[in-house]
Amino acid sequence: MAERPTRNAIAFEFAALIAAAGVAALLAGEANWDLALLGALLVLSIIAELSAVPTAAHRVKVSSNFLAIVLAIVFLGATPAALIAVASMLAAWPQRRYAASDLLINVVTYAWFPLLSGFAFHQAIDATGVEQTDPAFYLLVLGLFAVALAIDFLLIAGYSCYVERSSFVTKVRRALLPLLPSELASALLTVGIAYGYVELGLPALVLFAAVLLTFQWLIGALLVSQERADELEVRAKQLAGFQMALISALLRTLDLRDRMTARHSAAVARYARELASAAGLSEDEQELAHTAGLLHDIGKFTLPDRILKGNTELTLEDWEQIRTHPYEGARIVSQIDGYQPIGEIILAHHERVDGLGYPRGLQTDEIPEIARIISVVDTYDAMTARDSYRSALSYYEAVTELRRVSGTQLDARLVDVFIEVLASKDFAYRHGEDADFDTELALDRRIQDYVAAT
Repeated sequence: MAERPTRNAIAFEFAALIAAAGVAALLAGEANWDLALLGALLVLSIIAELSAVPTAAHRVKVSSNFLAIVLAIVFLGATPAALIAVASMLAAWPQRRYAASDLLINVVTYAWFPLLSGFAFHQAIDATGVEQTDPAFYLLVLGLFAVALAIDFLLIAGYSCYVERSSFVTKVRRALLPLLPSELASALLTVGIAYGYVELGLPALVLFAAVLLTFQWLIGALLVSQERADELEVRAKQLAGFQMALISALLRTLDLRDRMTARHSAAVARYARELASAAGLSEDEQELAHTAGLLHDIGKFTLPDRILKGNTELTLEDWEQIRTHPYEGARIVSQIDGYQPIGEIILAHHERVDGLGYPRGLQTDEIPEIARIISVVDTYDAMTARDSYRSALSYYEAVTELRRVSGTQLDARLVDVFIEVLASKDFAYRHGEDADFDTELALDRRIQDYVAAT
């Protein structure tokens, strides 16, 4: 219980328990006191309750106890069923060790719902004259299960709502509705066991009990396993989100270290999305191209400032170190769950279609298409943007150079498509000088959310 019950509530429960004892005594004379069947159902009920598997999802437990109680109502009567129900609650309490006030409401509930539903069931049997061999008898058993479940839930949920000052409708939506499919299966199983008992007697009931308890254990184990799998999935998504936050932090740190590299990454991301769209790639692939463009140079985070900022003339060893940045970037990104495809793109974005690129010397279709897209737009922006390695080329000079290396360094089809894209944009876009890193990083959260959701 979320709140401790008041003294008045406890007093009311004690009064309800005394009243239940009185009603049970009045109905005892109408019961069938078949001790063998009573003992079998009592053992089944207690074992089912003791071996019930708790599940965290709905704060309930998987137990065939309710089924045993309904069978007791059908074949023994209301009072024996109430005794079995209360006995199973008391037997399980030392194992569960929940509050005495909760035990009280459970005992009251498990005393009253067999009495009320049992009285209604046997009145219906008497009124209709249905025999156990009639098909209508099993429809009444099915109806009994539904009525008993409704009374059980009404008593427990109503008391909880009173003590907690919570909404009954919310209780129905969160606690009852998710369980209805499994309860329907239990109701049909109850009808089947009732039929088996009518046809074959007590041995059938014992056999069904063994199968039922095994089924209960398997279902419980399955639910617990599923809950653990769901929890693991949630944890994995949380970890992925945390890792992506670290990637964003690295990007922002790179932005602080070298505004030019960050601006270049933003421009490449923007160009890559446009080219992917013009090349006929899907919306998801366009988002992937944008993310890969934004992250394609993240491996440069490992470079020292003297190389990254290019304040001095670079040596051959410096250039060899620069050539490691696709591998370093792929290594960083690929550790994030769901970002392995982006890692492959980053690793391949300096490959050439003629096989003379690095780090693996891939060629043509061996290079992922989005990596070829990144190569085209990366080359263009590196030529047109002002950086520390070379003087910026004009738009026309850059397009001429793209055409020159088309088919050797760069994918010819993608070069043609990109030039068409550039022709449809204004010159500010072409040069990319206004590419804003924060804007592109904010846009990229769409694919981050997509990865976290999947």
